[in-house]
Order: sequence, then structure tokens, then C-alpha cells
Amino acid sequence: MAYGCTGIQTAIEANSLGQMPVILAGNEAQKKKYLGRMMEEALMCAYCVTEPGAGSDVAGIKTRAEKKGDNYIINGQKMWITNGGHANWYFVLARTSADPKTSASKAFTGFIVDRDTPGLTPGRKEMNMGQRCSDTRGITFEDVVVPKENVLIEEGAGFKIAMGAFDKTRPAVAAGAVGLAQRALDEATRYALERKTMGKPIAQHQAVAFMLAEMAMGIEASRLMTLKSGYEIDNGRRNTYYASIAKAMAGDVANKCATDAVQIFGGNGFNSEYPVEKLMRDAKIYQIYEGTAQIQRVIISREWMNIFKQSGN
Repeated sequence: MAYGCTGIQTAIEANSLGQMPVILAGNEAQKKKYLGRMMEEALMCAYCVTEPGAGSDVAGIKTRAEKKGDNYIINGQKMWITNGGHANWYFVLARTSADPKTSASKAFTGFIVDRDTPGLTPGRKEMNMGQRCSDTRGITFEDVVVPKENVLIEEGAGFKIAMGAFDKTRPAVAAGAVGLAQRALDEATRYALERKTMGKPIAQHQAVAFMLAEMAMGIEASRLMTLKSGYEIDNGRRNTYYASIAKAMAGDVANKCATDAVQIFGGNGFNSEYPVEKLMRDAKIYQIYEGTAQIQRVIISREWMNIFKQSGN
């Protein structure tokens, strides 16, 4: 799907991200109510965590949820929420601890919030550089009342739930990046076989041929890493290490392949009449959403140190 349009693929994949906290941590009643309706109707949901001042720094979230009787009152602002304007319900991460010294692992709570709850207001659709088929908006919460039945697991468990969801969804993001990279390679190869300079197709010039070869190398390695990260999930193993490697690697490869495709197209690649300029615009977000390329490297280095120490070396 991402081979055709990563914007559409992101909109659909974001449904998985929105549902994942409920899949992982929801009780039977929550799953029946919120996941059940996703199977019965063509509905969307959204993962509502990022804020204007808290992207990679999830611990810096300012949205608060105050308990009053059997309900929680949520106030705050979320930003860059995929499917924000079309979601039927949201997974929302909010701070429930008033003590600023409380660790992130205990300070936040995960909530399921219905779209039609009074005080919940989606903002305008953001006009992004790429993936414009994907609906991205800010969401405002003003005295939004959420029943305690919509808390996932318990108060204070939200951070672990939110982070755990990424282990399951990052392989799908990596797969999308691989799809875009493959499209870039195919378009560049087709063009390189048709475009001629100095009496022969530019694909026969070593400078271009080597660019195509490097694109192919990166794509195949990223595809295998993506499959490995999914394989770990299928076998019931924690895949944090492999999911971050797959996401970081595939995102970087997608950007390099898209950039190289534009280069091979030359001046035509810089023009919107040709497909590769869209690929280049669409590719950048793979190094940003669901954990930046830099955050992935933080995770990978931490996980590797633990693996090394546990190996007894």
C-alpha cells in the first residue's frame, strides 16, 4: 500500500497505533466496546500523545487528568495527531500525578476518550510537506469528563502502555518506509533505462548504476530487518531492539532512496509532473513520527548494552 501512497498507508496504519494500547492493556469490556466497533463499522481511531512541547520527550507531557469522584477531568493540548479529525475515539496519555518528581513510569495514565465527549475539539487539518492524504490535527481538551471505566489497567500505568504500543507498530512503519523506497528505486530504474545521455541509457553510466545498486542494497537489508522485527512478535518475544533498528534503518533508507531518485531524474525530479518529488516529500516523516531517527538510536544503544551485559561478555 505504501508503494502506491504512504499518506493513505499512514492513515490506515495509525488505526493500528490507536488500537494497540487497548489490544495490549484493555480489559474485556473495553476491548468489546472499542475494538468490537472497529470490526463492525468503517471507523477510525487515534493515538493522542504528542503535544506542542512534547514530542520525543514524552515525559514532558503537560495534559493533565484530575480525578473527581468516579470520573477524570482532562485538560490540555495535543498536536500532530494522525486521524485526529476522523477518529471515533482516542487513546489519550495524560499526567495524573501532581508531584513533578514522580517518575514517568508512574506519573501518566492512559485513557480511552470518545470523540463526541463535550470539551474535546479537533483543530484544523495541518498542511504538511508530505503524506497529505493523512489527516493530522491538534486536539484540545477542555474539562473533558472521562469515566474511570475508560482507564487502561490502572492509574499510573499509561507510560508503559504507550511505549509498549510502539514495539508492535514500528515494524509496520518500517514496512511503509520499505514500500516507499522500493517505489523510488523502481521509478529511478525505469527512468534510467529510458533517459539517454552520450548515446546510451544513463543506467549504463557507472555513476548512476552504483546509485541504483546502493538503493537496492539498502532496501533489501531494511526489508529483512522489518521481517525480523515482526518475526519476534509472532514468536512472543520482546522486540524493542529489532523494532527500533527496523524503523530507523528503513526510514533512513527511504529518505536516501527518494533523494537519489530525484537526483537520477535530474531537473525532471524537481518537478511535480514526475512522481519522485512526492516520494521525497513523503519520505521525511519516516525519520520523525513514531519516534525520531535519533530516539531510535538511543533505544538501540540502550538495548544493545543490556544484551551485551546479559551475554556475559
